[in-house]
Amino acid sequence: MTAALQEVEQRVLWLATAMIDHANRVRPNASGLKVGGHQASSASMATIMTALWFGHLRPEDRVSVKPHASPVLHAINYLLGELDEPYLRTLRSFGGLQSYPSRSKDPDRVDYSTGSVGIGATAPIWGALARRYVGTLGDGAGGTGRQYSLVGDAELDEGACWEAILDPMVAGLGEVCWIVDLNRQSLDRVVPQIAADRLRAMFEAAGWQVLTAKYGRLLTELFERPGGDGLRRRLDAMSNAEFQRLLRCTPAQLRERLPDAPAVQTLLDDLDDATLGAALRNLGGHDLQTLGATLDAIDDDRPTVVFAYTVKGYGLATEGHPQNHSSMLTEAQLRALADRVGTSLDAPWERFDPQSAAGQLCAETAARLHRSPAVARPPAEVPADLGRTPAGTASTQAALGRALLDLTRQAPEVASRVVTAAPDVASSTNLGGWINKVGVWSADNRRDWFDDDPETILHWRERPGGQHIELGIAEVNLVGLLGELGATWSRWGEPLLPIGVLYDPFVERALEPWSFGIYAGGQSILVGTPAGVTLAAEGGAHQSIKTPSIGLEQPGCTAYEPAFALDLEWSLLAALGRLGRPGGESAYLRLSSRPVDQALAAVPTDPAARERRRRQVVAGAYPLRRAPGTPAVTIAAMGALLPEALAAADRLAALDVAADVVCVTSPGLLFRAFQARAGFGTAQSWILDAAFPPDRAAPLLTVLDGHPHTLAFLAGLHRVPARHLGVTSFGQSGELDAVHRHHGIDTDSLVRAALDLTF
Repeated sequence: MTAALQEVEQRVLWLATAMIDHANRVRPNASGLKVGGHQASSASMATIMTALWFGHLRPEDRVSVKPHASPVLHAINYLLGELDEPYLRTLRSFGGLQSYPSRSKDPDRVDYSTGSVGIGATAPIWGALARRYVGTLGDGAGGTGRQYSLVGDAELDEGACWEAILDPMVAGLGEVCWIVDLNRQSLDRVVPQIAADRLRAMFEAAGWQVLTAKYGRLLTELFERPGGDGLRRRLDAMSNAEFQRLLRCTPAQLRERLPDAPAVQTLLDDLDDATLGAALRNLGGHDLQTLGATLDAIDDDRPTVVFAYTVKGYGLATEGHPQNHSSMLTEAQLRALADRVGTSLDAPWERFDPQSAAGQLCAETAARLHRSPAVARPPAEVPADLGRTPAGTASTQAALGRALLDLTRQAPEVASRVVTAAPDVASSTNLGGWINKVGVWSADNRRDWFDDDPETILHWRERPGGQHIELGIAEVNLVGLLGELGATWSRWGEPLLPIGVLYDPFVERALEPWSFGIYAGGQSILVGTPAGVTLAAEGGAHQSIKTPSIGLEQPGCTAYEPAFALDLEWSLLAALGRLGRPGGESAYLRLSSRPVDQALAAVPTDPAARERRRRQVVAGAYPLRRAPGTPAVTIAAMGALLPEALAAADRLAALDVAADVVCVTSPGLLFRAFQARAGFGTAQSWILDAAFPPDRAAPLLTVLDGHPHTLAFLAGLHRVPARHLGVTSFGQSGELDAVHRHHGIDTDSLVRAALDLTF
């Protein structure tokens, strides 16, 4: 079996290398632009992935493959019969194999999308949490299985990795296993310091099991000979750069440079040139038996990290060179590699003879790893309206918690699938009532020591049936978890309705991993609250400016910024109804802590008129006030500034300036409709005529608590004169009126801008 496994390893190396070569050297390239690929980075992973797939992986396990090793994944899937030969010629071509593993775009099996450094590495952690959560729904649907992450050592420079490793929720996830490809090179250089000992200590301090596959069997055997202790000390002590340089040396140069003691010299003198060269490269990450024994030692009681020492470019002519990251083998070098591994550059895609030992190993592995497709349970039907009309004074932030509680009463089946998450801001974002109702999720029951304290308002009852997950203060972790909770419908057939809540300014901190989670197929709702400079007393550090634009521009996501509690409820229900299904979509809700008189919403009492208002709210905008006759100006306002817009309309009316007021709930949906009307996209454009009818076209004043360009496109709808008010500078602390006045979004500023447009 070892000989067959080695043959498979060599074929995997060849196929990955040949795929990249075909994409760059063989396939026509009319544009002349670089195609790229990573032969060296793939080569360092070939042994590790062969050992894992063909020796240890089970069908219930999942693997996140480091981005630059995507050709290795496709090579393995090809040998297992999961990928047709023509695809091997499509790496990085339109509609072909993706540059990096993509769960939603690649034609073969990909467990986790990777490509954004640090995010693909941490995804299995959040995948493990999501799987455990699904497993507590009552039918064990999440199952069991390890969550592997194949990580490049340079990827550990990313802060996202350590934010995840250190989160308190992670220490108990024994199914998580990271395998670090310790090739000691990054994109530009050899990593200058020996960092492995420091990295090991950091993982151990976080409660992880640390295993190391440093040297293979050949080197280990040499260490047992006379002079072997000295050789080991020499290899252990040398810098990364020196080791890499030795890989590029001739045998004669090795005999000159490597010994630092007579006993080591004597040991090396007893080796022929081939054995000497092989010994230097015989690291644990390239030794199948060493890797097998290391993987066998994994303890499932805690997370595990395996440091597998490797050579970047192992087995290629470019191995060990500090600039081999994007280098390509020449045709002559490829032919030499083909001869060595027993294949041909002229027929590069041959599979093994099914009757051969390697062919039988591939067939046995394919059968062992076979998975039946997950049959997705249909998500519960989300009601469009809970039937309540909020009264009094309320903020949209407070309305979120109230809407979730109403959902438990009005639609318990839907509410049972809601899972909320927060990075230690649940109480300050008004989720306290929801948490008291549904409890906090934990793999085990934990005692609430303040349960009998009459002064404790928020009850932290942790149990397997809880529906709120609390993470540490790290927004990147929150959106990583959201992405995986939002993918359970396609992974395990169990749809969840995940809602993550964080302070709105920190959406920008979490933006890239949040966006990547949507790209990878996660469907969730992100709530940014409180938002804008309306959070006056908190100052610029907590006042968001650009997030409305982010919501408009994020693919795969609908953004809402409701002004009133009922608008929030309707938007939330509409967003929940798009989760957990093929063709579903994520949502972003930007909420405010400003108390607003709900009577200003003027919710129609007639059922048909109410339903008409609801449809307009979830479509992006609705007319809140129509002036008698022909308007002189239209004020389009969003979110927390609707009170200023209505007050400005009242004052303008006193000046005989008729003003319509339109409440914008989703600039993104309006922009999609605007584009569709021009022939770009397929969105329905009826909402434009409903909110901005042509017969009431007038000079336009837009205002929001965010950057003004978010709504500026609306002026192009009827090509009218326009002014756009918003926030374009860092925030200030102060009273609300003073802060709004400073940014020019107070009522006086609206009135002046409207008069400028009409006179």
